[in-house]
Amino acid sequence: MVEQHAPHLDTVFHALGDATRRQMLRDLSRGERSVSQLAEPFAISLAAASKHIKVLEQAGMIRREVRGRTHLCRLDPGPLASAHEWLAAYERFWTDRLDALDRLLREEDARAPKPPKNPEGDGHE
Repeated sequence: MVEQHAPHLDTVFHALGDATRRQMLRDLSRGERSVSQLAEPFAISLAAASKHIKVLEQAGMIRREVRGRTHLCRLDPGPLASAHEWLAAYERFWTDRLDALDRLLREEDARAPKPPKNPEGDGHE
C-alpha cells in the first residue's frame, strides 16, 4: 500500500484539488496539447495556464516538451495510479462497511413478522 504521508501524494492531491487542473488532465488524456490549447477552454491568461501546468509538472502528472516556440504537454499517469492505490484502501473500507450494513438489514427483514395475506388474493380491499 502507498505510504499515507508520502510527500509525493500531498503534491498529487494538491494538484488534483483545482478544477482547472483536473480539466487540463482530462484534456491531456485525449492526447498531447500546447499550453495555449490547455488554456483555451478557460478565461485565463497563458501565464495563469502556465502556473497550473507547473503545479501538474511538479506533481509528475504531465511532461512538457519545447518544440521551437511551442510548449507541448503530455499526460504522465503514474502519479494518478499512486493516488488511486491510496484511495482504493478507502474504497475497500466503505465496501466492507456497506456489505455489513446490507447483511444487517437483510437479517432484520428476515426476522420481521410478515403481514397477513389478503384472503381474497387481489391485494385490494
